[in-house]
Amino acid sequence: MRVSGPGRRAVLLGAAAAALGGSLAGCDRGGIRGLPELVVATGPPGAVYRQIGGKIAEILDERFPDTDVRAVETGASHANLALLASGEAHLGLAALDSILDSGTGGDGGGAPVAIGRLYDAFVHLVVLVGSPVWRASDLEGLRVSVGATDSGTEFTVAQIVAETGLDFEAVRLNQSESAAALADGEIDAMFSLTGLPTPAIADLAEERTLRLVDLADTAGTLADAHPDSYLPANIPATTYEGVPSTPTAAIPNLLLCREDLPRDAAYAVTETVFTSAARLAAGSPVAAQINVRTGISTGVVPLHPGAADWYREHKPT
Repeated sequence: MRVSGPGRRAVLLGAAAAALGGSLAGCDRGGIRGLPELVVATGPPGAVYRQIGGKIAEILDERFPDTDVRAVETGASHANLALLASGEAHLGLAALDSILDSGTGGDGGGAPVAIGRLYDAFVHLVVLVGSPVWRASDLEGLRVSVGATDSGTEFTVAQIVAETGLDFEAVRLNQSESAAALADGEIDAMFSLTGLPTPAIADLAEERTLRLVDLADTAGTLADAHPDSYLPANIPATTYEGVPSTPTAAIPNLLLCREDLPRDAAYAVTETVFTSAARLAAGSPVAAQINVRTGISTGVVPLHPGAADWYREHKPT
């Protein structure tokens, strides 16, 4: 398994698109045969998507030695949805609000369906401890990172702006870039939609004293406007060094695939991911949320029939 950066994207994803046309008639629980390549769209540096997506690809690659499983670095949710729709990826992670907004269909079976719900992401609004920002409304006129272009963070912040009328100077940086810019004083705050803890923020908290901004009012506004996507939540005090429990909004994150992924392949992927939760959690604590009971809770996004087969056979008693 190799994690591919942007420099290899064109060659890698072109091959992935061709691979989608292959037959998986020989697929069984011991391996995926007949599919030369399986591309997993993940996220940017410093993000939980990159961490968990890369580990999922690694485990799939070990389980299915006849298939070259590749994790591809992306901008996150919206970029992953586009890659699925175009046939340039087989699997991808995305936040539920981005999925519901996207209307992604693609040609030839590209509409995204779910392998399962993995974990919930939380909206972070991060500032340095001396910041005058105590509520989202305090961002007026400030320079704020809204995440990378085509990321779930960028989309969710756009939803916040649409519902609250906030007006600030938006810059688009990925997780690692945002943390570095905040530490250097190049931005006043950073938004991040991510699992707990996110590596870029955790690393920054070890170097600088941070504060998470209370987003209780914002969470309520989002939940009222979009009840299928957002729910009020809290980032626990144990998440980041020196940072107390903070109210915010949470959003489910799903592992998606194309609807034309063969049924037996989707079954095998579902089985591998949901029987590897402990191993995934060893590298990213948020993956401890992965379980069969919540895996089927994908909201209005339908399960792939192959995933549904696996859940049906392994439903909790």
